Amino acid sequence: MATILDSIVARKRREVEAARAATSDSRLAAAVAAAPPVRDFFSAVSGGVATAEKPAGRIHLIAEFKRKSPSAGEIRPGATVEGIVGEYREAGASALSILTDGEGFGGSLDDLRAARAASPLPILRKEFVVDRFQVHEARAAGADAVLLIAECLDDCRLRSLYREIIDLGMTPLVELHDAENLSRVLDLGASLIGINNRDLRTMTTRLEHVLELACRIPETCTIVAESGIRSRADVERLEAAGIEAMLVGESLLKSPSPGRAAAALLGR
Repeated sequence: MATILDSIVARKRREVEAARAATSDSRLAAAVAAAPPVRDFFSAVSGGVATAEKPAGRIHLIAEFKRKSPSAGEIRPGATVEGIVGEYREAGASALSILTDGEGFGGSLDDLRAARAASPLPILRKEFVVDRFQVHEARAAGADAVLLIAECLDDCRLRSLYREIIDLGMTPLVELHDAENLSRVLDLGASLIGINNRDLRTMTTRLEHVLELACRIPETCTIVAESGIRSRADVERLEAAGIEAMLVGESLLKSPSPGRAAAALLGR
């Protein structure tokens, strides 16, 4: 029986074929060559040297902009990318995530381009990536990192896309939910690993999921907790477990002030 994720991946493959048919290889290559320089996403969200702004043990926030979701519908009518990412930067976010899927989330690469023009923070293209074409699209639009979801990709495709992202100078954020995919991600050599607390096949969410898997990930890797993070108490649980980064979007965008909500998560 097909799952929600299976349906999304099938749709995404159709969308990629349509986009490829409408864009020549030479045109996309020229856009990649003309793209702005890559910003260092990995350094922005990993541990490194403690500073006054980021003391040891404090978590990094990857703050997300998305227009809607399949479960919540339209999230913040009338919001602009420029306004939201400006609030996130003032709140102390370390990086941005821009959701570019159109049908399910109302996003586009135009949202990523707008974020790039409006903020100096490094940007993740959050997308259901199934083809190298999407990686090149991301770089052409100014992305500094690209999400890969282990549950969407077989070993060969996961490895080739991972290498493609690195070859273009960007950071791969490799995400998993199922514990059995952890060995696949570690064998890949991934150093930035996202643990999605939401099962994309059923859309159920448990914050404890990342806490249960964190102890199985080497200390040399940076863990990004994703989904289900709503309060400062949630963040403190992540910090206590040594998790260095979190990706948060919906709870921020649903609040009266996304910037104040982001600052509250960071304990500011």
